[in-house]
Amino acid sequence: MLAQRINKKRLIDTFIKLIKINSPSFGERELGDMLAVMLKKAGCTVELQEYGRSFNLIARKKGNSSGIPPLLLSAHMDTIEPTTGLEFTIDDDSIRTTGPTILGADDKSALAQIIEATTVLGESDIPHGDIEIIFTSVEEKGLLGARHLDFTTIRSRHALVLDSSGGVGNLVIAAPTHITYEMHITGKSAHAGIEPEKGISAIRVAAQIISEIPDGRIDAETTANVGTIIGGTATNVVPKEVVIHGELRGHSPAVIEATKGAIYAAAHRITVRNKALIHITEQEEYKAFRIESDDPFLCFLDGVYTTCGITPAHVTTGGGSDANVFNHRGIKAINLSNGMQKVHSTEEFIHISDLYNGCLIVVNALAQFRKISAYEAAGR
Repeated sequence: MLAQRINKKRLIDTFIKLIKINSPSFGERELGDMLAVMLKKAGCTVELQEYGRSFNLIARKKGNSSGIPPLLLSAHMDTIEPTTGLEFTIDDDSIRTTGPTILGADDKSALAQIIEATTVLGESDIPHGDIEIIFTSVEEKGLLGARHLDFTTIRSRHALVLDSSGGVGNLVIAAPTHITYEMHITGKSAHAGIEPEKGISAIRVAAQIISEIPDGRIDAETTANVGTIIGGTATNVVPKEVVIHGELRGHSPAVIEATKGAIYAAAHRITVRNKALIHITEQEEYKAFRIESDDPFLCFLDGVYTTCGITPAHVTTGGGSDANVFNHRGIKAINLSNGMQKVHSTEEFIHISDLYNGCLIVVNALAQFRKISAYEAAGR
């Protein structure tokens, strides 16, 4: 039984070791060094792909059986802040933060699950193909690590990304395109107490724009949000410049384009009406993906969950993950919930049963991946 080969105490100990290391975005080096040691101990070769201010960790474990395609496992090393001064409690049921910080289960529970699964395979004679592991950095700040990954070194055409919150059982089969934009509004400065009528307040122009553009829930699959506004220099100066940062997320290219067009048109119209100037720039952070219900890889994973006694649920999300990047680069990637709860908060926790079940899914997916060819043949 594969379930009996997972060392639950070792899995928990690994998770605890990982969350004790601070690893905010761009500060993953210490954690990466520890992960490299753990992966080498599990029989993997490890390399670091450096880029800019950080790096991605790539590990490979040779298969012990021929004819099985490689499978990619992925999670991210960085966490949001605060992380310094972590305090947590552990009992028979869960591990949770008790202090003023996050726990870091997002995404260190996934790191621990992947390491334990790889270790289990190294300790057994379970037939498996080559395993590729990618631990990315700076995921929390725009999937930066995945976007800088050298994909020419990756052989896998299928990937499990462990980076979705909630109890084990959810499979994210659709995630949105994410577009960020910046509006730079230029008015005219003047002394606010002596001749305010000679000025054009960029803040007032920005306020009108924010109040009139589409915002919030646009439809079931589309959202828009103004996140920050920066401007002004002093209370006695009519503010000349303001910068607005906002975003759009959606699954339909047509709806995204229509919503973006409405936002930009309203911003230009309001700016002209106030005799101010505006310059808008945008960036596509990542593209949407959707896995069809009859996709062979999804059907394979449904079978894995059933084998483990867990009912799979296909979900659509409004958030992005490294799976967006992998799918865009030609790797069929499905994001799995791995048990982390109330992420990005000081109430973050994970049930120990979910920490275990997430690892169980990974072990069984690796052990059963020899069946993927049959699923693909049946899907033709």
